[in-house]
Amino acid sequence: MERLAQTAEKREKKTMDMTEGSPARIILLFTVPIILGNIFQQLYNIGDAKVVSFFLDEHAFAAVGMTAVVSNMLIGLINGFTQGFGIQVAHAFGAKDVRRIRRNVAGSAVLAVALTLVLSVLAFALIERVLVLLHTPAELMDPALRYVRIILMGIPFSALYNLSANLLRSLGNSKTPLYCLLSSIFLNIALDLFLIGVVHMDIEGAAVATVISQAVCGGACFLYGVIRYREYLPGWEDWKPKEGEYRELFFMGLSMGLMGCIVNIGTIILQSAINGLGADIVAAHTAGRRLLEILMALTYTYGFTMTTYTSQNIGAGKFERVRQGVRAATCIVTVISLLSIVFVFLAARPIVSWIASTDIPLIEENAVMYCRVGVCFFPVLGPLFILRCTLQGMGHKVVPLASSVMEFCIKVGSVFFLVPRLAYLGIALTEPISWTVMTAMLTAGYIYVVRKKGA
Repeated sequence: MERLAQTAEKREKKTMDMTEGSPARIILLFTVPIILGNIFQQLYNIGDAKVVSFFLDEHAFAAVGMTAVVSNMLIGLINGFTQGFGIQVAHAFGAKDVRRIRRNVAGSAVLAVALTLVLSVLAFALIERVLVLLHTPAELMDPALRYVRIILMGIPFSALYNLSANLLRSLGNSKTPLYCLLSSIFLNIALDLFLIGVVHMDIEGAAVATVISQAVCGGACFLYGVIRYREYLPGWEDWKPKEGEYRELFFMGLSMGLMGCIVNIGTIILQSAINGLGADIVAAHTAGRRLLEILMALTYTYGFTMTTYTSQNIGAGKFERVRQGVRAATCIVTVISLLSIVFVFLAARPIVSWIASTDIPLIEENAVMYCRVGVCFFPVLGPLFILRCTLQGMGHKVVPLASSVMEFCIKVGSVFFLVPRLAYLGIALTEPISWTVMTAMLTAGYIYVVRKKGA
């Protein structure tokens, strides 16, 4: 009996049961490691861009920035699918159904491998055509292709990390993915400095450093899960799913993945409009986006938390705790948004100038303008993440997906109507407009679900 009690205690330390205790405290404790991970990831992106801009030139800097939308779309699709798989695991964890957890882990692994193979083949086959469709400036095409072709080799490692991290988070463990990510970030920066600054590998050095770091990060996260969560590892019988389980996993993953993919396709189309404004504007957007993404990480990570929090509580049949969590998380992200506004208006100019390693007025002014316009709408963006992820955690797919389709339509409309009239200001206004419309849609959807549950 004593050994059983010790085993149960160890299991509790490895996981976080989000169905008990203060919602605000649980959300904060779970989110802090994710926030730190995302901030360090964005700081790495800035450091990576800084190394490229310092040792190479603004063309290499712009090439890294513009190809990010392509790689981010692929990684976002994989992350969306694995987040969807994690929702199913979290439902089973909240219901304390160990057998269902194992079957869902097995199904997640099978579907993730299939998805990775398909995306890798398509990416290598189509990448040059995609860059042409993006109206990549002629002077950026060669460095962009040299960089992104190596980056695409890291897709399997990125998939391994995202699957492992999202499954761990579904069990309430948000710290281990952070530790793995931190180790890979420091390795990546060291490799950047060595391969670009010492070995002089040019832009390829940045790509090779990223792929090696992804391999280390994904491998470490996977091995930790295998060693520390043996009770949830599928046995032979768990690889044979019950009727409908793989289908349920696939469609939950598909809804999450499609949502991110639709948004990223819109971003790629928007990037094509940015590319058409010239290399200096591409550099300005890259610098401004790097800063804004750090601040956005402070809010969208609470959305990730709400996915796990909601999934566990829905699995446990505790809908009222979901409502309490939404209120607590919305208050938190509102405070963060207001602080972000003050920070950007005080500090954006020297930061973007440092990131881009330039004092060219056109680059600096446009980067600062982009940051200031975007951050003013953060009080709308925070609730967007909270409500969308809460609805997903409840298993509602239609409204979150419809909101992403709306964002796509607004981005496409911007390319045809705003950018020709307002140039880069039109780019800066596009996302705030989409955030406002999406938040209104998600708010209406959430109120409908709450009233239906209360009926």
